[in-house]
Amino acid sequence: MKKSLLVISLFVFPLIIFSQEEEKIDSVAVFILDKMSNVIGDLESVSFSQHTSLDVLNEFNISETHSGTSTVSMVGPDKLIAQISGDLGNKGYWYNGEFITYYSFDENNYVTLEAPDNIIEMIDSMHVAYDFKFPAADFFYPSFTDDILEHFTTIKYLGKKNVNGESCYHILAANNTTNVQLWVSSKMQNLPKKIIIIEKDGRNPRYEATFSDWILNPIIPDSMFEFTPPPKSKLISILAKS
Repeated sequence: MKKSLLVISLFVFPLIIFSQEEEKIDSVAVFILDKMSNVIGDLESVSFSQHTSLDVLNEFNISETHSGTSTVSMVGPDKLIAQISGDLGNKGYWYNGEFITYYSFDENNYVTLEAPDNIIEMIDSMHVAYDFKFPAADFFYPSFTDDILEHFTTIKYLGKKNVNGESCYHILAANNTTNVQLWVSSKMQNLPKKIIIIEKDGRNPRYEATFSDWILNPIIPDSMFEFTPPPKSKLISILAKS
């Protein structure tokens, strides 16, 4: 069973520390996560926006917050386009089921790589080999709920909360190293609205993402997923991580 990038990376964690013995699994929270995953898993295509903030260490070894915005469109099982802009750079990914192209808007260069023939395997392989990070990738893993159950000792439903004026189910998942808070829309589709991940390493770095502009099952032409090099752009090569 493939693990989501949240579980592969586990780069965040708890405001509250729970001991391994203090295992508490809330069936209501699990039901909400399952329903969210089922809705996403049944989609034939989707587009959405994501707004993020991320704490990273700067050259002075001080935690610094960077923000960014992404727009994503996907057609299952084998097409994806993502464009990302923000403090950490401006880039895009085009995946057509055979190849993925990474393009840097800042440097006007690109690389095209052979890729697996489905989105999930492509995300896995590109993340492991080249550290490519795809917006909201975790939610599109079929094993999302199982991965949360396997790696977090406490999963609790915290009631309904408002996020940007929308009523959401608030869920907490925690273990000895990571705290994840997730807000899932209480509307019929039960789509992700917001996620916060906090890592305990002395700095308590924080990752936060909010989601908007969901369009379910849009008609997206195949040509959208084909990369056309901009004028004067340069083809480059990159090495896989050792």
